[in-house]
Amino acid sequence: MNATISRRTLGALCLAVVATTAVAQGPLPTKPLRIVVGYPAGQTVDIIARNYAAALTRELGQPVYVDNRAGANGSLGAQEVKKSAPDGSTLLLGTLGQMAINPTLYKKLPYDTLKDFAPVSMVSMGPLLLVANPSFPANDVKELIAYAKARPGKVDFGSGGNGITAHLAMEMFQAQAGIQLNHIPYKGSPAALNDLMGGQVSLMFDAVPAALPHVKSGKLKALAISGLKRNPQLPSLPTMDEQGLKGFDVNSWVGFLAPAGTPPATVEALNAAIHRAAASPELQEATRAIGSEVMVDSPTHFAAFLQTEVKKWGKAVTDGRVQID
Repeated sequence: MNATISRRTLGALCLAVVATTAVAQGPLPTKPLRIVVGYPAGQTVDIIARNYAAALTRELGQPVYVDNRAGANGSLGAQEVKKSAPDGSTLLLGTLGQMAINPTLYKKLPYDTLKDFAPVSMVSMGPLLLVANPSFPANDVKELIAYAKARPGKVDFGSGGNGITAHLAMEMFQAQAGIQLNHIPYKGSPAALNDLMGGQVSLMFDAVPAALPHVKSGKLKALAISGLKRNPQLPSLPTMDEQGLKGFDVNSWVGFLAPAGTPPATVEALNAAIHRAAASPELQEATRAIGSEVMVDSPTHFAAFLQTEVKKWGKAVTDGRVQID
């Protein structure tokens, strides 16, 4: 009798364990997970997506692949995810430009960052580097502000194009410092960097990995880091905040978003998988190699962050009177 009871109890316990496991695993889709990137292969966001695809494949035990849907400054990729089934099988690896700048930059944007997506987790963040031609008289931010105030509208800065992060970061700088610079947009950051080194423009913000080699070679000089923390690759270079622009904090970021309507349990399960993937030393090292740091959070925190970023960058677009039809 006792043996029978024991077997029944054991059987019930086994069923409970199986049921609990089913509940824990149920929110995640059983088909391959697709990560949509709204930019061409080889760009920074694409590299990050492929690193996470490999790590999540190991974590989930099922295929995770990257689907590049480039075009319209990331808008095509965002639309693709917006219209996808809200079952957790499709994620957007969204960028700052796509999710926080585009809503104000474009008059007719076919998606709403805050309504059409379910934030899952931020995954990485990295600052910009303020660099100047070596012949430029200013050697730090205070000297730059003084120099620009004495020459309103006569100091040229370059960027990879109207409305990109580097352009708008300079618009934020001008607004906070009370200076007026002259924007020279290029077709891509490499062209702007080349003219900066050649002396055709005096200043620009750019991603650390793109500008740092030229700083080390002496072809450019670094004036400041745009984030609130110093960069480990340039530990002696002060931030904008440290140089008098209190609270100046500009970082490029990317994060995972699912289609609106994705069940909260599925979002939480995906968030947990992303956290486990982000703990991989290989993934962390690969992220640092492209000038960013792994930065994962909760769906709630990422949602609140998005609201703040849309407002912050929308103001930069408006203040800079930047508009793309």
